[in-house]
Amino acid sequence: MGTRKTAPHPDTHRAPLSAAEVGALAHLYRGEIYRSTIWRTRLDTTTNWAVVTLGVALSISFSSPEASPLPLILVGVLIIFFLMLEARRYRYFNVFRARARWMETHFYAPMLTEGDLHLEENWQAVLARDYLRPEYHVSQMTAIGRRIRRNYFWILLIQTLAYAGKIAVHPTAVTSLEQAVNRADIGPFPGELVLATGAFYVALWGGISAWSTWSDSRRAHLRGTATSMG
Repeated sequence: MGTRKTAPHPDTHRAPLSAAEVGALAHLYRGEIYRSTIWRTRLDTTTNWAVVTLGVALSISFSSPEASPLPLILVGVLIIFFLMLEARRYRYFNVFRARARWMETHFYAPMLTEGDLHLEENWQAVLARDYLRPEYHVSQMTAIGRRIRRNYFWILLIQTLAYAGKIAVHPTAVTSLEQAVNRADIGPFPGELVLATGAFYVALWGGISAWSTWSDSRRAHLRGTATSMG
């Protein structure tokens, strides 16, 4: 699958669906709902993995005042891995969710109202092209940003606060900034480098989250409608 970049061009008007086609479309909708549900469950799985591994790191680091804060740093590698995996799964989920939502707004919603409520022209052609030439509806970076905003912001926040708290209170409460920096030393790596890397780590994911928010708003504005796929 590639990433969808341009809106499809208009097509000629299609005749109303026959009874057999309506039945087939209803079964197709059920299939898309099923697939989106399965992929939504897979998203929850990776989030749970990230929460569990962070919990293990917290337990190890706070098991005693003398315990090292290093597990709270190393768990960041696993959190990044789970985030990348979840973003990839989200791109698949978004395809099936968008198709189901498209049929809800253009097929089922008009059935429940009087008159023609189709929100976009040639909606059937748009859906057909998505099946003939399936593409991701969002980029990998957008998917990462969305997952950070939905779940991983809180995971990263807890990780950061836990590390700062560990440095501040164990084995005794810090009395100066210099003492806190010295406690952040990891083998040959000075505390200044460790803390600077941590600040970059937090700023990077925060920046991606902010960029994805702006990108989503911009894409919605350019579309001029909230009903388009993606």
